[in-house]
Amino acid sequence: MANTRPETRSKVLRTAAALFRRQGYHGTGLNQLLSESKAPKGSLYFHFPGGKEQLAAEAVTLAAAELGAQMREALEHATDPATAIVTVGNLFAGQLAESGYRDGCPIATVAMETSGDNEQIRESCSNAYGAWLAGLTLRIHGWGVPQDEAAPLAELVLSGIQGALLLAKVQQDCTPIHQVTARLGTLVAASVRAA
Repeated sequence: MANTRPETRSKVLRTAAALFRRQGYHGTGLNQLLSESKAPKGSLYFHFPGGKEQLAAEAVTLAAAELGAQMREALEHATDPATAIVTVGNLFAGQLAESGYRDGCPIATVAMETSGDNEQIRESCSNAYGAWLAGLTLRIHGWGVPQDEAAPLAELVLSGIQGALLLAKVQQDCTPIHQVTARLGTLVAASVRAA
C-alpha cells in the first residue's frame, strides 16, 4: 500500500497538470480529474488536503519545472545565442503542434484564470516564471551580456515567446513562434556581440 500512495499522488498530479494546461483551471472538474487519473475518489483530498487550489499550484510547479529543464537543455546545447532562442521557440511550437493546438503554456493557462483570485496559485505561477527567467538570464549573462542588461533581455525573450505562443494557438499555426524567436534570437546575438 505504501508504494501505491506516492504513485497515485503522482498520477493525479500529472493528470492535473495536463488537464489544466489544456482546459484551464475552471474548465477542469475534479470528477474528470479522478476519472482520467483512475484514482480512488478519496485520494484527492488525502494527497491534496488543500483541494483543487493546492493541486493546481503543485501541478503548475511540476509542469513548469519539467519544461524549464527542457529549456535549459536547449539553451546549453545550442551552437550560438540566436540558435538557442530559436531552439527554445521550437520547443514550445513542437509541444503546441503535437497537441493539435490544444495545449497552451503550462503556466499561462492557469495564471490567466486564477492569479487575481488565488494567492497560492498566483505565487506558484510567479515562482515558475521566475525560474524560467532566472535560467534565461543566467544563460544570456553567460554569453557575456552584463547582468543589468541580461535580465531585461530575458524578460523580453520570455514575453515574446509567450505572446507568440498565444497567437500560434489561436491561429493554429506555429509561424508566429518561429518569426518572433528568429527576431529575438537576432536581438540577443547582437547584444552578445555588443558586449
